[in-house]
Amino acid sequence: MEIKRILTFVDEVRSEAGQRTQPPLRKAAVVAIVQNPFAGKYVEDLSPLTVASAIAVALLAPYKPVGYGKAALIGLAGEQEHGNAMLTTTFGNVMREAAGGGKAWISSFTKRAAPGATIDVPFAHKDAPYVRSHYDGISITLHDAPLPDEIALICAYATRGRPNHRVGGLGADDIKGIDGLT
Repeated sequence: MEIKRILTFVDEVRSEAGQRTQPPLRKAAVVAIVQNPFAGKYVEDLSPLTVASAIAVALLAPYKPVGYGKAALIGLAGEQEHGNAMLTTTFGNVMREAAGGGKAWISSFTKRAAPGATIDVPFAHKDAPYVRSHYDGISITLHDAPLPDEIALICAYATRGRPNHRVGGLGADDIKGIDGLT
């Protein structure tokens, strides 16, 4: 599948509520705009969409990813299912490899939209989704995409949990890494 465009986003938080953030929280996302071969028609087999992927890890340097999320914006001539097909295990496995591994499921969100839409890509810890300090996200606005026959495929990473997190729950240092949950 041909990638028509690639867009990148970086958000670095150095302080929050007057408190320095050490190390800084860096969030990065890469958006790949692709032609939707199924726009405007119903197709039973969506497997050709499961092989597309793009990776944002290089934008985090020198930090390593510890949280991740994925999303898709589907142009109005397509179905929401087309975006979900692209975010399946094939895409997830590439994201895990780029993050240096990951036991947890990858948070995701999809929606049909016109150009100019905003989407919030949810984050969770890459090894245990119950680590509340890593519940976060990054908002992406695509001013001229997706066109009706396009899909915007998004992968995003974070280098740490939220600054000043203090809502309890499983701590990142307490992850067992056995079952992808805790």
